[in-house]
Amino acid sequence: MLLRAVPCATPHGFRPLLADVHLPPVRRPPVVLFLHGGGWRLGSRTSFCPTWRDWSPNPFARLVAAGFAVVSADYRLSGEAVFPAQLDDVTAAAHWIRDRAADLGVDAERIVVWGESAGGHLAALLGLTATRNAPSAVAGVVDWYGPSDLSAMPSRDDPNSREGQLLGAAASQVPDLARAASPVSHVHAAAPPFHLAHGTADDAVPAQQSRQLADALRAEGRPVECELVAEAGHLWRGPVDGQRIFSRALEFAQRVTAR
Repeated sequence: MLLRAVPCATPHGFRPLLADVHLPPVRRPPVVLFLHGGGWRLGSRTSFCPTWRDWSPNPFARLVAAGFAVVSADYRLSGEAVFPAQLDDVTAAAHWIRDRAADLGVDAERIVVWGESAGGHLAALLGLTATRNAPSAVAGVVDWYGPSDLSAMPSRDDPNSREGQLLGAAASQVPDLARAASPVSHVHAAAPPFHLAHGTADDAVPAQQSRQLADALRAEGRPVECELVAEAGHLWRGPVDGQRIFSRALEFAQRVTAR
């Protein structure tokens, strides 16, 4: 079953934000909260890795076939609002899942946050901030090629970069805000398990960003998988076994939500 364009958050003074809800025919399935990419400035809930747009069945359908409910949620883009609006929005989407769990028939105690690029960045932030005071809020995080330290991005001095537009200024000019928007700054001893995957030929987000987050999680003794995919570019472009990459992330999601 697919419920399209369901309002899941209403930021003050802004239009309602929408989610597409994909439901499998099973009782109380675990949930994947999916967050799209697009450099925080474009994209929507209907997109799941544009490089795989021709997959049949598509990635959403594959998750449903594996027994997951999928909530793919929109968030405010950087042209509409600057950080922390985006984190506020995805946090609201997670709260909406919990509040509506009985109506949707899903198990809100088993939520995996999964995102790519800008969505991977937000998935990591949500997983880390939500579990600081409530360790069971997120069962795991799948972060594909998301920035983890905005102050270490090559574009940190450019206010017109993707990161600059997210922050409203060059990251180097607003170090406190850049730190607040960086997942590495939020790693803690109760962080959920992470599955990180990143192409070594990514020219939009350096693979070092995932290495840095993995190192920070390991330093806190947290479980983390970090797969660096040789020759893969951003959005899994290039000579990449996409089926394997997707399967590895799916297996992680199944593992962290197993009863």
